[in-house]
Amino acid sequence: MKKQRPVNLDLNTISFPAAAISSILHRISGVIMLVGVGFLVWALAISLKSAEGFDLVHGLLTGFIAKFIAWGIMSALGYHLLAGVRHMFMDMGYFEELDSGRVSAKVVFALAIILSVLAGVWLW
Repeated sequence: MKKQRPVNLDLNTISFPAAAISSILHRISGVIMLVGVGFLVWALAISLKSAEGFDLVHGLLTGFIAKFIAWGIMSALGYHLLAGVRHMFMDMGYFEELDSGRVSAKVVFALAIILSVLAGVWLW
């Protein structure tokens, strides 16, 4: 049995629609938040053990790299929240058409960028 269908294995030539990119980024932001929460729980546990632990965590979290990581976690949280609300509206029957789904995905991207910039301003 020979299949006569075309096969495209070059992923660089495939262009995903905005809704697909939004869905993929929603999953990625969830994984980033999972790792970030693990780090934050560790920092909380260390800081509550003793004064030396608090000083250690304070020293770690005041540096540029820690602020950058915190900004990344907050950006992922903001995007995940916005995309989750979008998915909830889609579950209720809104934004299911092709055009409205594309527009809602682009609105989520724009709002996520605004939230990321605001989080950066707040941190620094």
